[in-house]
Amino acid sequence: MSDQKVTALVTGASAGLGAEFCRQLADRCDVIIAVARRAERLQALRSELADRVELHPIEADLNSVEGVARTMEAMRQLGPVDYLVNNAGFSTYGYFADLDIDGSRDMVSLHIDASMTLCRAAVPFMRERGRGYIINLSSIGAFLPGKGLAVYGASKAFLNFFSLALQAELEGTGIEVQALCPGYTHTEFHQEIEQQGFDKSLIPAGMWMQADAVVAASLAALGSGKVLVVPGEQNLKLARAGCQQLLDAL
Repeated sequence: MSDQKVTALVTGASAGLGAEFCRQLADRCDVIIAVARRAERLQALRSELADRVELHPIEADLNSVEGVARTMEAMRQLGPVDYLVNNAGFSTYGYFADLDIDGSRDMVSLHIDASMTLCRAAVPFMRERGRGYIINLSSIGAFLPGKGLAVYGASKAFLNFFSLALQAELEGTGIEVQALCPGYTHTEFHQEIEQQGFDKSLIPAGMWMQADAVVAASLAALGSGKVLVVPGEQNLKLARAGCQQLLDAL
């Protein structure tokens, strides 16, 4: 191993799964580059983890050219990164034809374009060093096309296939690629779509997971050879059922 510090870059790090990735990576890393739009949240996370890891808060909107450039510069100055967690994301809720197209386009840009861009920046350095981990935040929605979430599910399906193909291309390099596909998770993620008509109360309590359990499952799966990681047995059953629906549609 090199004497170089073990470094992670986590996007969407100000809350939810992103913040939890920072907490659980703190014991694996020397440096964490935490990227999000809410600077005050990042500063609070920095204070929380100050005695465990050197955390660098990067205020950036990855739906902007400036935000991506700022993140790439942080990666250049503080990296190379050993862990890349493409977690930043959001969802709209409602029938596609009734939604503002700008929101759908922003979702595609964030989930797909930003993730691809950061992967492209990280991979050459990981390949040179012979190691690295890439975690792309997908969703069980990638397996279950549903009304009201057409573009969200489609963007996450892209991340699944991209991760599978990227791992195949990187075979033998020491780099592991994962598409993490959680189901319903107790985070702030659903607050915005609740305002658009999503009703959390309709989801059975047993379908929900806590963020720490989801992240723990993701990190535990590293080294297993699994690219698609679906935390929770109930979610795995749903994902498999969704795959069967796709086969039945042929």
